[in-house]
This record gives sequence, structure tokens and C-alpha cells, in this order.
Amino acid sequence: MASKKPEAFYRVEDGIAIITLNYPPLNALHPLLLRSLFDQLRRAHSDPTVQAVVLTGANNNFCAGFDINQFQNPDAGAGGGIDNTINDSICEVLEGGAKPTVAAIQGVALGGGLEVAMGCNARIATPGTRLGLPELQLGIIPGFGGTQRLPRLVGLAKAAEMMLTSTPIKAEAGLKLGLVDAVVPAEQLLPAARALARDIAAGRKPRLYSLTRTDKLPALGEALATIEMARAEANRRARGLRHPQLCLDAIQAGIERGGAAGLAAEGAAFAAAASLPTHKALVHIFFAQRSTKKVKGVTDVPGLKPRPIRCVAVLGGGLMGSGIATALVLAGVEVILKEVNQGFLDAGMGRIKANLQSRVKKGAMTSEAAAKALSLVTGALDYSGFGAADMVIEAVIEDIGLKQRIFADLEKSCRPDCILSTNTSTIDIDLVGAKMQGGPTGPAASRLLGAHFFSPAHVMPLLEIVRTSRTSPQVLLDTLALSSRIKKTPVVVGNCTGFAVNRVFFPYTMSAVLLADLGLDPYRIDTVVAGKFGMPMGPFRLNDLVGSDIGLHVGANFVTSFPERVYVSRLIPLLNEAKRLGEKTGKGFYKFDSKTRKASPDPELAPLLAESRKAAGLVQPGAKPPALTDADILDFIFFPVVNEGCRVVAEGIVDKAADMDVASVMAMGFPAVKGGLIFWADLVGAQRIVARLRQFAAMVGPTHAGFFKPCEYLVAAAESGRKLSAGPPAAAKL
Repeated sequence: MASKKPEAFYRVEDGIAIITLNYPPLNALHPLLLRSLFDQLRRAHSDPTVQAVVLTGANNNFCAGFDINQFQNPDAGAGGGIDNTINDSICEVLEGGAKPTVAAIQGVALGGGLEVAMGCNARIATPGTRLGLPELQLGIIPGFGGTQRLPRLVGLAKAAEMMLTSTPIKAEAGLKLGLVDAVVPAEQLLPAARALARDIAAGRKPRLYSLTRTDKLPALGEALATIEMARAEANRRARGLRHPQLCLDAIQAGIERGGAAGLAAEGAAFAAAASLPTHKALVHIFFAQRSTKKVKGVTDVPGLKPRPIRCVAVLGGGLMGSGIATALVLAGVEVILKEVNQGFLDAGMGRIKANLQSRVKKGAMTSEAAAKALSLVTGALDYSGFGAADMVIEAVIEDIGLKQRIFADLEKSCRPDCILSTNTSTIDIDLVGAKMQGGPTGPAASRLLGAHFFSPAHVMPLLEIVRTSRTSPQVLLDTLALSSRIKKTPVVVGNCTGFAVNRVFFPYTMSAVLLADLGLDPYRIDTVVAGKFGMPMGPFRLNDLVGSDIGLHVGANFVTSFPERVYVSRLIPLLNEAKRLGEKTGKGFYKFDSKTRKASPDPELAPLLAESRKAAGLVQPGAKPPALTDADILDFIFFPVVNEGCRVVAEGIVDKAADMDVASVMAMGFPAVKGGLIFWADLVGAQRIVARLRQFAAMVGPTHAGFFKPCEYLVAAAESGRKLSAGPPAAAKL
């Protein structure tokens, strides 16, 4: 069974046909695999020596679901596309054929894989096997009968929860719910499945048809009430999204009119969901996340292989450094944690321990595993042990002079092949290494890069890998490999102020502050940005989370680097002067409950707003602020962000536009259902974005018009009709 071709293998053992799904690595349901499966099922049903059928999977997995590559290009390749007769085949030859079928499941049975398993007359699984229908994560719904069979096997409420949250369950839970009929060790899986299949064929066990079962379904009135509750919860969790409601439409049709009618409704709902922009956006992000690890000039270099990173030295045990250390030890990487004195070192070790204990409390790891992870950390007050480090990650405060002194010391204390990286969020990497021997062109320049984690570092999924003009492909490849090991999605970016994420989003807060200086209510702005657009929080609430002091410091870097396109307001400085730094001081734009940390509007903000507005002089005293709709507010906030994103793409700061989409979603919470910043901009259209930016420039007057000036790349796209996501015809890559 070494074939990589999508096909189902067939063999007969003691009167039982064993059909094995084979399409490495996870037996995704390519249309050719489905076709082969149904051909083999028909062969089994017509074989007089066969009493029953066991369906299983090769490669120690059952099936991870439908082959998602078919969604990206449904007509690509021989046998491509989705066959609309699949449900007919499941009903006729899998569930209702002449001979009973039993699914023998191990590893995963997700999406279409679980739907095929539910189409069998019984299911046996190995311990720990994951079972679920995660289709809604891709903006579609289960399309192979899942909306009908799962409620009939586990109950309506649990089935709706599993589908709407895309949350899989383990086989042990599936046994209690009735999704599987037995859980057995891996070595007993096929023997147990054959025995059960033989018992069903002989009439010793009942042959069950999940599509027509009703014993797990509540009475109609109760069922409809349950569905209405699920609709309300889906709307709360995914406001404005259509595909969760389409999923519930299909479920409801089956409850009201039976499984067969439900399948027809499911087909229509699936087609409707697949045509929505949400589906296209989520599929784009799915593939974009996987493509960030492919970097031109790095991962395509013949013969270049990543070197193992076994030990990482982390400088600084604060919130960021301890989070980075936590992420490393969770992956089994040895860590040297350096601090300037014993008190700071003890505090840093305490933070790592607390991070691990938090995972224990959540059930994400055992106490023993946490203790083992903590044992991988060695404390240090000097550089004497740094010879063992394969990589250093500096995570001290954003002080250029301090960082320069540290890297001069690191060059002397570490091996010549040790990777030297900084976690700075905005500072030019060449500037960080300026005091090393030879500075940016010295012997250590090829192993210098940025490793920018996002806080909390052990939780946030993105890692910006910042390369300079001299960072070697080997060092980049090593860091990419480390990112995979610590379960981060990497984005390789070029070296500039703010790199990709922070640079692109500096207009986010500036736009909001500009609106506030124009007289708009900051709380309304936050409500529109979070509630209507779908960001995790609005710009003012985000400022309070990060801290007004941090915002002032980071903003100053952009004012220095991009003076022609920034908006400088008195509002953030006034917050700093009033010691309203956000959550850390209990007051910022919002006030925070001392016990619950819940944020609420604060009337005491009004005098600061008035003073900032007076200093800005954008609105005459006594005049009303501009009458902007919610849609106007969103354009005003996000189109400058798109504009800066286009500059980053045009300058080659990101390897490809899709990397900017991933970074915006994973680091800033840009809604994945919109496909990321540049993908969404293409949906909006460059022409509209340019026109609106020019309107806003006229609104604020010539003094601040530069903040809204469309960049050349955006204007060119608007004039030519070229997609922004295509990238410039000749981008200057670093």
C-alpha cells in the first residue's frame, strides 16, 4: 500500500471485504478516492464470497475529510470537482447496500471522513481518535449527509454544537454519545470490526441506518426550540455570517421532513454556502497560512536543510521573554533565561511556571508534563553558558542603546554559528546590531535577524521573522523550522520600522484618534469596528490593552520614519500625562472594574477629548462634527491601513501579498471571514478605496491630507484593474 494515488484497496479475509482508503498522508477524499471507494463497495456487494464490509484507512488514519484542494480550484486535475451524486452513493452502497458495513476508525475521522463513517451501519474506533465536522471553519457546511446523520447519532443539541463550533471529540466521548459502537486498542481494531460486521450480517446484531433513526431526536416542538437557541448562539458568535444559519436550515429540514428531505436541503444549503465570499475568504486564509513557510530564495535553495535548534538563550524574563521561553519549553527546547539580577530572574522563572500551571488548570497538559517543561529552563545572570546556545532571542525593553550593547556582548559570548535575534517590534534590525564588530556589514551580520513574537508569546500564533539585506538563507531556514516546532505560523518580512504588522496597522489608531479629534464619540467608533466589522476590539479598547505609554512610544517611531503620512494628535500624550495608561492603571479611554477588569465608558475622558479637539482645530468651536455613517467610519479607519499594506507589498517587505493577509488575521485579529487585509481590499475594489481616501483627504484639509494620500501601487491598481493581491509586476524584494 505504498501508492500515493488516491484509491481504495480491496481484499477479502474470512468472508469480510476490507476496503482501505489510501491517499497519503491523511486519506483526504479526493474525488478519485471517492469514486474508487464506491466502485469497491459495489464489488463487495456483488461478490458472493463476501458477507459484510469493513471500511478503514491506510497510514494509521481513517480520513481527514474532503480534499480541500478541490475548493481552491474545483476543475483542476483529472477527476477534479465535487460529485453531486456522492450522497446518493453513500445511501445506496455504503449505508443501504446488500451487505452491512462497519467503519474501523483510527487517527482522525473529520469532515467528509466522519460523514462516510456515519454512512456505515456501525463504527469502531481506537482510543484518542478525533471525530468531528469542522466544515464551518471553511465557510461551508457538511455536505455528505453530516447535517442529517450526526443529530440522529449523538442527539440534536450536541450535533449542533459540534458543527457550529467545529469542535472535534475523542472516540471515548463518541462512545458515550453513540457516535461509535466500541473503542478498542489499535491492534484489535480490524479483528473487532470484522467480528461486528459478521454479527450484523448473521443477524446477531441489528443493522442500523443512521439516516432514518429517530431515537436520539427530541419531539418536534423541543427540537425546533433547540434549533432556535442554536441560531441565536450562532448569531452571537458569528454575527452577520450566513453559513452557520444555512447549516441549521439543513438540520431543521431533516427534523421536520425526514432524513431524505434533509439531504436535499443540505445539498442546496451547501451550494449556497460555497458561493458566499466567506467561503472563498476562509479557503484563501487556509492555504495562505500554509504558504508562509515557502519563501523565495530560502526554502527553494537546492540542498539547503535546516539545522537543529536544541538550546535557545532568552534575554529578559519579563512578560514577553517569559512567554517566549514558555513556547520553547512546551516544544521540548532547552532554554537559558538570562536576567540582570536574581530578583528579576526569579520573577521570570515564576512567570514561566505560572504559564505552565495555567495550562494544567485548563487540562491542556499534566502536572508531570509541566514539571518536565520547567526543568528545561536554566537561569543565568551572565553569558558564561551561552556557548551552548544555538540561537539567542533578545527580549528586553525597547531601548536602542541597551540592545546595541547586548548584541555586542552576544557576538563575543556565543558560537560563530549561533543565530542572534531580537524580539523588537519596531526598531530597525541593522540599528540593533550597529555596535557589533563591523556593524551591519560585519562578520555576524549574516546571522542577525528579528524574531518578533506577539503578546502573550506562548499563546499568539504568529512569528514575524525579520530579515536584513545580509541575513543568510540558512539562518532564515533554521528559524522557519523552529517556528514550526513551537507551533507558530511564520511570516518572513523585510527590515523597516514596524516591519509588516505594526507598520501596516499604525494608521489604525491614528485614524481613530483623528475621528475623535473631528468630534466623533470614541465609544461609538469602537462599537462599529468591533461589532460591525468584526475586529476583536476597537482601536481605543486596544490602546487600553496595550497601554497608552506603549502606544506613545511606538507611535513616535512612525512619526520619525514616515512624517509625511502620520496624524499627530494630543490625545494619547494627554492620556499619558493624566496617568491613564489603560488596564494597567485602571483607566485609559475606558475605566476598568478593579475586580473583574471589565471595561466601561468613562465620563472623565470628556475634558481630555475637548482639549485634544481644541488643539487639533479640525472643527470650529460650536460646530457639529461631520455626519459620518457607520460605513463611513469603517472606511475612514481601514482604508489607510489598506494603503499602508499596499506599500508593504509594493516594497517587497512581505514575500507575497497572502503573507500580509495571514499576518493581519493572526496578529491583529483582522476577521478571517474577510480573508485578510489585501484579500478584503480586492473585494472592496482599489477604485473605491482610492476615491474614498481622496474624499477623506479633502475633509481634513491640506495639513493632514498626506495621511490619506493613496500610494502609487494602490493608484496603479485602481487605474489598471489589476488585483492588489497579485503583487506589483516587479516588486523589489529584500
